[in-house]
Amino acid sequence: MTKRDGIDLSKRRWLVLLASCAINLCIGALYAWSVFAAPMAAELTQVTGRELTAADLSIVFSVGNGLGFITMIGGGFLDKTIGPKWVILIGGVLFGLGFVICGFASNVMMLVVGYGLFSGLAMGLAYGCTISNSVKFFPDKAGLVGGIATASYGISSVIVPPVANVLIERLGVSRAFLVMGVVIILVVGVFSQMIVKCPEGYRPDHWTPPAEEKAMNRGNNKTSQVADRDWKEMLRTPIFYNMLIMLFFGAVLGMMSISQASNIAQTMLGMTPARAAIVVSVLALFNTFGRIAAGMISDKIGCIGTLRGVFAAAVAAMIILYISGNGYTLLFYVGICMVGICFGSFMGVYPSFTASQFGSENASVNYGIMFIGFNMAGLAGPIIVSRIFQQTGDYRNVFLTALLFAVIGLMLSFVYSRIKNRY
Repeated sequence: MTKRDGIDLSKRRWLVLLASCAINLCIGALYAWSVFAAPMAAELTQVTGRELTAADLSIVFSVGNGLGFITMIGGGFLDKTIGPKWVILIGGVLFGLGFVICGFASNVMMLVVGYGLFSGLAMGLAYGCTISNSVKFFPDKAGLVGGIATASYGISSVIVPPVANVLIERLGVSRAFLVMGVVIILVVGVFSQMIVKCPEGYRPDHWTPPAEEKAMNRGNNKTSQVADRDWKEMLRTPIFYNMLIMLFFGAVLGMMSISQASNIAQTMLGMTPARAAIVVSVLALFNTFGRIAAGMISDKIGCIGTLRGVFAAAVAAMIILYISGNGYTLLFYVGICMVGICFGSFMGVYPSFTASQFGSENASVNYGIMFIGFNMAGLAGPIIVSRIFQQTGDYRNVFLTALLFAVIGLMLSFVYSRIKNRY
């Protein structure tokens, strides 16, 4: 099916991907919190008369980062009833309203409600639908498109902070929140109208699923298509739990490095805050690159083969970072770049990995449930790093722990293959 209601879907799907990327770039502003934290703490200190620091406001980001899976799952159900266009529009409006609420914040609780609840939950609505709908439109390039769609969200952490910083310097932090909130609502409002729902069973022109192509080459009319499973059926399969735990271990080893990258660079190698900020930017860029590159590779060698290679690279990255603690700055940059690529790879591959395993019909809901592994990693990673550093006073021990996680993840990738062959 290449046309629906007079729309040439083979051409329209590229516009859908472009619009989805623009929307993800906006909602990726959730990760610009580090820019807002210090000036917002200073402003609330003046308003309340109680001394507050950026660390006192960390609960705001934790709430926003830990709840996205709830609305990704809920958005998946809404997607099947009202369509992705309207789910994304609702998500974008609520996300922008969260920033607007922060613009009027006079205490920490208002920030938790605005940034944490409104924007954090709204992110799940929009992000889940943009990713799953885009992947459905490109069964011929599922890995690449999943990587591009998630990369547009990741690159926001590079683009948005400088913009937010300029707005804060010129307008103040409260007005910066207001301006960004209104702009996000307008941009998502416009681009959401370019979204169309991918019809079930869609195939691009001149494309044959690999399973069917193999069957035809063998002169066999029977094909081994992936059966579409809903969330209940997915939860009854042992392979789901293997994939979920793999995602957790892959994401947590990245989160352990990403969440404290600046502090690690300053403490372990004696970098200045300015040089440490460069480390964070390099990490974000390679994170984005990893999402696209891994998606392309997975289209060639398969998702599990790609993830197996990523876990092996993560093992090497943690060894390099551990050695770099002896004062080898160049090695440190090499290790950080590898961590960025590995972390991005998991985020780029998993949308298509989930769809390839459980079918595309229920991909929105299924990926939302799978995303629980990432949210668990987002909560656990920073806590693990803090505990290890508090107890040992050496960030190199963090890399030893992350190395263990990478080894476990690599072993789980082989368990996945055994489970798949068995069932």
